[in-house]
Amino acid sequence: MSLVPWWNGRDGMYGWIWRHLPGNAWVKALISLVLAMVVVYVLFQYVFPWAEPLLPFNDVTVDNQ
Repeated sequence: MSLVPWWNGRDGMYGWIWRHLPGNAWVKALISLVLAMVVVYVLFQYVFPWAEPLLPFNDVTVDNQ
């Protein structure tokens, strides 16, 4: 078993997605762009606001001098 995903004819997750999208290369590229935009939207609207209180960004240890 190899550590690189494209060894032995396997091309990984993105190759699998590309092969299963309908249409020619231009249509696949457009669908891929829309899918990426949807993922970014979901991350910024739902995932990041949910995770923000759980992250220690406001726990600073610098003293006022």
